[in-house]
Amino acid sequence: MKRVVLPVVVGAMLGMTATAANADTLDDIKAKGHVQCGVSQGLPGFSNPDSSGNWTGLDVDVCRGVAAAVFGDPEAVKFSPLSAKERFTALSSGEVDILSRNTTWTMGRDTALGLNFAGVNYYDGQGFMVRKSLGVSSALELSGASVCTNTGTTTELNVSDYFRTNNMDLELVQFEKADEVVAAYDSGRCDVYTTDASGLYAQRLKLEDATKHVVLPEIISKEPLGPVVRQGDDNWFNIVKWVHFAMVNAEEMGITSANVEEMKGSGNPAIRRFLGVEGSFGEKLGLNNDWAANIIASVGNYAESFERNVGPATPLKIERGVNALWSAGGLQYAPPIR
Repeated sequence: MKRVVLPVVVGAMLGMTATAANADTLDDIKAKGHVQCGVSQGLPGFSNPDSSGNWTGLDVDVCRGVAAAVFGDPEAVKFSPLSAKERFTALSSGEVDILSRNTTWTMGRDTALGLNFAGVNYYDGQGFMVRKSLGVSSALELSGASVCTNTGTTTELNVSDYFRTNNMDLELVQFEKADEVVAAYDSGRCDVYTTDASGLYAQRLKLEDATKHVVLPEIISKEPLGPVVRQGDDNWFNIVKWVHFAMVNAEEMGITSANVEEMKGSGNPAIRRFLGVEGSFGEKLGLNNDWAANIIASVGNYAESFERNVGPATPLKIERGVNALWSAGGLQYAPPIR
């Protein structure tokens, strides 16, 4: 009896339900037939719905990759648009199975919220956007400026620290929803818009005239963005983590959505293990052995996802930079399937 009662008591003491803390997430997902994924309320390139409600983006591809790994179907996923303020509560309460919403991995979030970050699918840093008419070329010229940002984000502390460190005066104007920040900045409510640099390039597309605004060169923080799950279910944590690793490893091995079937005939043992032709690595996750092959066939490798959603050929025009593979001078690196 103690083995049954104790987790409930401990969960209650921590302010969590036993179900949210100890449930077998994979079994629950299989029972309902889909993955419930928490995403942004609309951030082009990362998680954004079109006029028909179809979601696309780098973060969305993580969710679709998880669905492909679990069900063999990237469409077996439903999306919950969440504000920065409500995202962690939605995950902790079990409203969503995974949070894939341009969320920064920090020590506080990793240790105090009962959550686990399952990798970094985009390395970012906080920046500033201003109107060209302001005549500013550096963030160090912004003393006394009014700065718009989101509540419930790391940007609040970062910008306050930056201004304080550089002995500059700051007027912070905060809003809960990202679109409220964009509207306030676009209407002239504030002089500066600050968020992750990727977000600035994405949100600039929503401005009345994007050509009148410039992103300043300073990057004032480290913002490793990635998917998040609840603590207490190591198997689900492993699945989400290895979906990202699979996409990175596939790029490194030259496995793409176009050649994945052909690559199953490769004589390379690493490729054969990856695609489930040899070994039983899918079983170790509670999945079929073709789990990784299904991800790449339906979503693509990391390079395909990056180029399709945020790369130089998209409206965001973001270069790979630090998000290139480690072998190309970037930070994207994945453990091997072995």
